[in-house]
Amino acid sequence: MVAGIVAGAVTAAAVLASGGGTAGGGTAGSETPGSETPGSRVADPGGYPGGYGVRVAARFSPPSAFVASPALTYDMKLVPAGARIEVVQRGGHGRVSVSVSVRVEGLVAGRAYGAHVHQGECGGDPAAAGGHYQHREDPVRPSKDPAYANPENEVWLGFTTDAQGAGAATARQGWEFRPGEARSVVLHGMSGGAGARIACFTVPFEPVPPE
Repeated sequence: MVAGIVAGAVTAAAVLASGGGTAGGGTAGSETPGSETPGSRVADPGGYPGGYGVRVAARFSPPSAFVASPALTYDMKLVPAGARIEVVQRGGHGRVSVSVSVRVEGLVAGRAYGAHVHQGECGGDPAAAGGHYQHREDPVRPSKDPAYANPENEVWLGFTTDAQGAGAATARQGWEFRPGEARSVVLHGMSGGAGARIACFTVPFEPVPPE
């Protein structure tokens, strides 16, 4: 029953056209993510000449949901079915850089969560998303060397939810993703560089040309 209800609430991805606005950070709950129209492009909130970006959002559902969602929860106590996630990527804009923002609603109030960009797409097995995306790749896997597994070489998006269960974080790096090697944002049960994988959102981290 839960799977069927949540499946009906899944929100399709929306893509930002090239030349979009800045990816805002902010404190938990400082902005409520907007609603999406399936398959539509999203109006840019401000000028961002020469750049590109994507904005995608969805409702979490369990892997067993009748209709698949790009956002999967593996622990419905910490990430309830129906909780919402939005991810915005910005890149280019005249220099080599990338900005990734995450916003969530409907999680456990007043709790710290870890979050990172991962290499693979989400699947029924939490391990499907692979390891953290790394700008300089650790030759040893799984990567535990702090020379590679750190917020400067990876994209860390940890946050603490507010009293309503909303949270937000932004990470900015002086490098860009290699094409096709960053495919998801994984939520972890603890802040920092590790922790159990409790949810996953498949994200198309690619430059998207305008129509």
